[in-house]
Amino acid sequence: MRNKSVAVLDIRSSEVCAAVGERGVNNTFIIKSKYACPYDGFADGELIDVSAFEGAVRDVVKSTLASTGDRVTRFFVGIPGEFIRTVVTDDVITFAAPQRIKASHMANVRSMSRPADADGYSVVDSSPVYYVLSDKRRVIDPAGCVSDSLRGRISWFLCRDAFAECITRAFKPFRGITRLRFIPTALAEACYLFEPQIRDNYCVFLDMDYISSTYSVACGNGIVFSQSFSVGTGHIAALLMSELDIPFDVASQFLTMVNLNAKERLTSVQEVRRGDKLYSFSTSVLRDLIREGLDGLCEMVVECNRTFAEKDLSGKPLYLTGEGVKTIRGTAEHISGRLECAVHVVSPGVPYYDKPKFSSLFSLLDAALGENSHKIF
Repeated sequence: MRNKSVAVLDIRSSEVCAAVGERGVNNTFIIKSKYACPYDGFADGELIDVSAFEGAVRDVVKSTLASTGDRVTRFFVGIPGEFIRTVVTDDVITFAAPQRIKASHMANVRSMSRPADADGYSVVDSSPVYYVLSDKRRVIDPAGCVSDSLRGRISWFLCRDAFAECITRAFKPFRGITRLRFIPTALAEACYLFEPQIRDNYCVFLDMDYISSTYSVACGNGIVFSQSFSVGTGHIAALLMSELDIPFDVASQFLTMVNLNAKERLTSVQEVRRGDKLYSFSTSVLRDLIREGLDGLCEMVVECNRTFAEKDLSGKPLYLTGEGVKTIRGTAEHISGRLECAVHVVSPGVPYYDKPKFSSLFSLLDAALGENSHKIF
């Protein structure tokens, strides 16, 4: 039997990437095609340039179709945290007598829990955090258990309508693609990057991107809290640009040159040449500015911790992923010291792609392959 393939669209705040993949041996992946295109990104829940974004999506989808002979009929589209609202519901159904729980009972709990579409957002996905039986047992999959009630905590994900419409317009020229399936990127990352035993007791992770970062708390098979904020490595480069009066591309290169953990001499300098101009700055000055930028990110994490009132997260490790993690050497160590907690960097366990910047892409592939029940081309 031939492997089943899926096509996914990963939307980051610096580029969009379309990939076609299959499940390999030992739960790995086989990438059949992968195309990326940069664009202006998004901030504060808005695309910076809608037309450029739609053009970037069309470019990578067109390349994907060309590589597969136009056989793709549906795409799984990852929705960034900036365009998602997460709502957690908690409802219960009761039975006249104990009975074996069926899929229909779980469907009933989900149906009665569905939040209303409102304020320019519509429900695009849901996932159970956990279910509780009448004997107080908490389970992820209650099917087959005997109980006289079923309580379900459900994560619901509402996508901003304006963003969904942009996606739909971008795919409109490709008439062979008959279905788009929206998947919250944070949910895909939670389920792929972390084992169930880690999620069961609340798992806190930060996807640190170029312009936008997303803080999420996972529990069971759902997300119980998620907050995006427009702070990323691009903003730290902008800080260097402003404070040192240098071009943005020069500031971006300095970010990759400084190691926050290194102990250079006081006379150490970093240099970048652009054409006939040499930009030279003290390593300690660059390091202090970069730390200042990262401290701004840490302040947002602290605020998210305060906002999440369901459980005290003190002492919980923070998991880092996303393209921003490895841009600045020593990022994890600095954040750990600033937040006074353990910080672990997570990435896909895939050869050649075992870097945090690929976490969202492979998380979406994993989610799509888990859901896909038939070949799409």
